[in-house]
Amino acid sequence: VSGTTSKGGKFAGTFNIKQFSVVDNQIVAVGTLTGTIQNGAGSVIGTVLRTISMLVTFNGASCDILHLELGPLDLDLLGLVVHLDKIVLDIDAEPAGGLLGSLLCAIANLLDINGPLADIVNLLNQILALL
Repeated sequence: VSGTTSKGGKFAGTFNIKQFSVVDNQIVAVGTLTGTIQNGAGSVIGTVLRTISMLVTFNGASCDILHLELGPLDLDLLGLVVHLDKIVLDIDAEPAGGLLGSLLCAIANLLDINGPLADIVNLLNQILALL
């Protein structure tokens, strides 16, 4: 983790994740932030050792709403012959994309026993234990 202030000061450190949890229906990473703070001249003016929680975001996460496949279809409509090849329709909802995406994802996940966030948090904690 690193950053620079508008006056040239710098922070450099590490965020050591201890676990993942759910707070206010959002996934957070809980861990220890350690590092040093430098002024614009490069002199160390302080250190940081603090337990913090950081919001975890997922880019591109979506919910499957509908997957429909139709095979070839031939229609004869009073002398007008229509032939359709294979048709595939996929509808996905983007929860971060707006109200409708959030609503459809929530409805799609209603049948989850522990809810989708609990599953993701459990998976992240299992991966963290392996590291």
